[in-house]
Amino acid sequence: MRTVLFIILFITTIVQAQDPLRFADKVANVQKKYDTLWDASKETIVFTGSSSIRVWKNLEHSFQNHQIVNTGFGGSQASDLLAYSEELILRFKPKTVFIYEGDNDVFAGKKTKEIITNTLEVIAKIKQQNTETLIILIAAKPSIARWHLKRHYKRLNRKLKRLTKKDTKIQFADVWRPMLNGKNVKTDIFIEDGLHMNAKGYAIWYDVIKNFIE
Repeated sequence: MRTVLFIILFITTIVQAQDPLRFADKVANVQKKYDTLWDASKETIVFTGSSSIRVWKNLEHSFQNHQIVNTGFGGSQASDLLAYSEELILRFKPKTVFIYEGDNDVFAGKKTKEIITNTLEVIAKIKQQNTETLIILIAAKPSIARWHLKRHYKRLNRKLKRLTKKDTKIQFADVWRPMLNGKNVKTDIFIEDGLHMNAKGYAIWYDVIKNFIE
């Protein structure tokens, strides 16, 4: 009986983790924030994805000559971004979109093929709105907390980079390499949880990202 209950609970957890509706409140909060802050008359650069985007505290200040919209939220996976692409990307009619997904996907046990498929569908939606939108795929980052999954992240990053080969409007921002010290991840660029970055970590990201913003 206990085994049956465990299986039921396990399956329920998996289903809940794949249900985009679990993030409806977070997406609504993002919408509410930009209902007043976003100026539709100005060109917009959207940064979206998971918490590594959301907690980039000085993102707007770092690119203060541009209208930056940060629609990232904690726990997001590529499937969630696909489900909420209208609310998190398309409504802003962006000139450029930076996407950071895959970090949580890999940790949740999703296969690379599934992550890439969801990413391609997000890209297709963006291009359906405007073929000239520049799409930047940010590499999944290395971290202390998830270093045991590095092989999976490296495979994902290779696949993400491959998506950029045939379309100049899709580019790859490699934040993986500069976050390494030799063959290991730098240990002084994270907060206590070993997953999210501190100011040093975001300084590395800035040095990579700035090359894609005019």
